[in-house]
Amino acid sequence: MLKVPPVISIRGPVGSLETIYVAAQGETRGIAVICHPNPTQGGTNTNKVVQTTAKALSQLGYACYCPNLRGVGNSEGVHDYGTGEVDDVIAVVEHARAEQGDLSLALAGFSFGGFVAARVRERIEADQLLLMGVAVGKYAIPTPEVPANTLVVHGEEDEVIPLSAVLDWARPQGLPVTVFPGTGHFFHGKLVPLGKWIQRCW
Repeated sequence: MLKVPPVISIRGPVGSLETIYVAAQGETRGIAVICHPNPTQGGTNTNKVVQTTAKALSQLGYACYCPNLRGVGNSEGVHDYGTGEVDDVIAVVEHARAEQGDLSLALAGFSFGGFVAARVRERIEADQLLLMGVAVGKYAIPTPEVPANTLVVHGEEDEVIPLSAVLDWARPQGLPVTVFPGTGHFFHGKLVPLGKWIQRCW
């Protein structure tokens, strides 16, 4: 089982945001903000995909911030279905930059968190965007188009967000999608390969 690092509190637009902070290993060369899956289905910042991503990026020198967005865990506010959460993530980015300096910024998210991260990228500049099992076609607001260098990974047998939905979203953008064969939404049994894939692609 993955060990969960210390928790910090970050001031968000509607109150404090309970945030797991994973320090960079070695010299800090970047900041990563990693967004959790749907909290209405139990998604929090301790999710194994989120923590696998934080571990992989921290080993590459990224200071990783994994917030519980509004209304989740001990974070204040009420779940806003991916709208107010965008403002939460931007507040975490601003906090991270105040702490770490103006380093390279990566935004990442799993499932609902990928939807949120893609929407954040519409509002602010980021050097890298990583979307895992991204929630396409699940919300009233469509998942936006993303930069050409975005990393997208999806399970072939995703039972929550069908691979076909992600391909339909990616196709008009000419956006490559990495597919993990025989893998469901939560990357069960594939967390180690997922972490290695992230590091290879970076």
